[in-house]
Amino acid sequence: MTPYDAAHSQGSNVLTDGFGRTVTYLRVSVTDRCDLRCVYCMSEHMTFLPKAEVLTLEELDRIASAFVGLGVKKLRITGGEPLVRKNVMGFIEGLSRHLRSGALQELTLTTNGTQLEQFARPLAEAGVRRINVSLDTLKPELFRRLTRGGEIARVLAGIDAAQAAGLKVKINAVALKDDNAAELPELIRWAHGRGLAVTLIETMPMGEIDADRTDQYLSLSALRAELESFWTLRELPLTTGGPARYVEVAETGGQLGFITPLSHNFCEACNRVRLTCTGTLHTCLGREDAADLRAVLRGGGSASDLVDAIRMAVDTKPKGHDFHIERTLPPAVARHMSTTGG
Repeated sequence: MTPYDAAHSQGSNVLTDGFGRTVTYLRVSVTDRCDLRCVYCMSEHMTFLPKAEVLTLEELDRIASAFVGLGVKKLRITGGEPLVRKNVMGFIEGLSRHLRSGALQELTLTTNGTQLEQFARPLAEAGVRRINVSLDTLKPELFRRLTRGGEIARVLAGIDAAQAAGLKVKINAVALKDDNAAELPELIRWAHGRGLAVTLIETMPMGEIDADRTDQYLSLSALRAELESFWTLRELPLTTGGPARYVEVAETGGQLGFITPLSHNFCEACNRVRLTCTGTLHTCLGREDAADLRAVLRGGGSASDLVDAIRMAVDTKPKGHDFHIERTLPPAVARHMSTTGG
C-alpha cells in the first residue's frame, strides 16, 4: 500500500473544536497489548482485542497522516506497550516522512522501557528525539509487584540505551499513596541526577481494575506542598503540548511536571485527541465520546470522507472531562488506559 500523503487532505489545514481550541496533537495507540500488567492500569487477567478489530499499520498510517494534513504537528505513539507491536518500527519510519517534509514538528513515543534496549537507536534514526518512559519506583521488588512480574533492570538498561542513542528521556511516574509516595523525592533526585525530567501523574479513574483506586489516590497539590517544604520549585513557562504544568527544582536543577486531572482540571487549553488501535477517535480522555474511523476506512471511504469524519468528531469535542474518584462511584470511563492509549 502506498503511504497516505498528508497533502491529500481536503480543505483548510486547521482542526478546531466547538470551543475554538485548535487540535495540534494526536496520540496514536498501535496496540492494547502490553508485556506488563501494572496494577493501576489494567486487570491481572486482561482480555485483549481480537486481531480483526485492530487496525493494520497501513490503516493507522492513513489516519495519522490525515491528521497531519489537518495541521496536527505532534504525533505520540502509544499502547498498551507500542514496542511489542510487530513491525512497529516500519510504521514509525513511515511516519517520519512527515518530519522530513516539515509538515510534522515532532514524532515521539511513550513506553514502559522494557523493549528500549533493542529499539532506542532505530527510534533515534527514525527522527524520534524524545520519549517518555513510565517508571513508578526504583525498588526492584515494588516494581515487580506494581507491574505484576516486571524486571526493573530491563527498564534501566533501556533508559541507558536511549540516552546513549541521544534521545531525551522523561520519566512518567503515577503517584500512589501507599506504594511510592514516600519514594517520589528520591525518584526525582535519581532522575535529575541523570539529566532526566520527571512528570508526576495522579491515578486516573479509567476501567475496572482489581483494586479500589480511592485507596491509592494521592493529590499532587498536597504532594507539591510537601516537596516545597524542602525544595524550591520555580515555575517554568513551558509547554510540551500536553497537560503538565512544569517547575524547576532549584536544588537539583531538574525539571518536574505535574499532571492533575482530579485536583486541578487542565481542560481549558486541551489541544489533543486520541486514536485507539481499533480506529476509535476519542476527543476527551475522561469522556465516553467516540468516532469510528475504522468504519470509514473499511467501508471504502475516500480521503475526503476520512477528513469529514475527523472534523465532525473534533467539532463535538467536550469542554472538559468527567473524572472523579469516589468510593461509591464507578470509573469515569469504562475503557482501560491500555485500550485508550496512554
